Amino acid sequence: MAEQHHKLIILGSGPAGCTAAIYAARAGLTPAIICGMQPGGQLTITTDVENYPGYAEPVQGPWMMEQMQKQAEHCGTTFIYDHINAVELKKPPFTLKGDGATYTCDALIICTGASAKWLGIPSEKALQGKGVSACATCDGPFFRNAEVVVVGGGNSAMEEALFLANICSKVTMIHRRDSFRGELVLRERVAKNEKITILWDSEIDEILADAAKGGVVRAVRVKNLNTGNTSEIPAEGVFIAIGHKPNTDIFKGILPMDDYGYLVVPKGSVTTKIEGVFAAGDVIDATYRQAVTAAGLGCMAALDAVRYFEGQEASEPSSAA
Repeated sequence: MAEQHHKLIILGSGPAGCTAAIYAARAGLTPAIICGMQPGGQLTITTDVENYPGYAEPVQGPWMMEQMQKQAEHCGTTFIYDHINAVELKKPPFTLKGDGATYTCDALIICTGASAKWLGIPSEKALQGKGVSACATCDGPFFRNAEVVVVGGGNSAMEEALFLANICSKVTMIHRRDSFRGELVLRERVAKNEKITILWDSEIDEILADAAKGGVVRAVRVKNLNTGNTSEIPAEGVFIAIGHKPNTDIFKGILPMDDYGYLVVPKGSVTTKIEGVFAAGDVIDATYRQAVTAAGLGCMAALDAVRYFEGQEASEPSSAA
């Protein structure tokens, strides 16, 4: 298998990866981005984006990521379309083994992101961008004064329901169990909110579309797990909040992770326990998960990589006169 070396490799091409590439390229590090299975990250499955600074009107997620890639390329970044399935990070040069080649680098920035967990029903995928979302903060404002559904029973689901209750006319939570698993303070807030209705012991059987309106979500068919009975709940938006899975499987046993698989870095930092290896974006952020915060972390990682190389150069013995 072919092998190629780069001074800096950035693993992942979402907002964190592209921002890291822009800063690193402008600093002369000639970075290479390996795009992975979902080039552009989660924004490529998002339609209107109106909360990213710099755009007066909503823009399409795929277009925005296309612009980020073009900007990174303009600054001097090389994009490589491959999937990395194993890494060796004991000491530099670090080795990344892909489907198409093996790559080595003197420094690595991990921006592999996180993937939303989905229900797995066909209509869910077909209606993404047409009323189905995994991010209330991102897409909730498009459903102002509408009836929506939130699926899940943990902290994320309750936080999304409370957020949506400030915008929407009605929020129906659908949970498989008979009680929530999240924090007590969130449970109390949900219980007191008059806009939130809860369907316990239930799951979505199907998400229904309105063909007359271009195939957007119109309702959900809900199944009661105790009785087997189904009912139809009107909804223009369906928010799946059953968690996110960070894309960190290849780093198990190599880098510290929390119980959910997020890479652990010191607070306020993007440095890992391995010198020369940095991590940025949703792969370390289980709290905010926004494009703008991912971009900020990507900037931090690139600047730290620049300082890492500067430190190496400063520590090298000067050649004899």
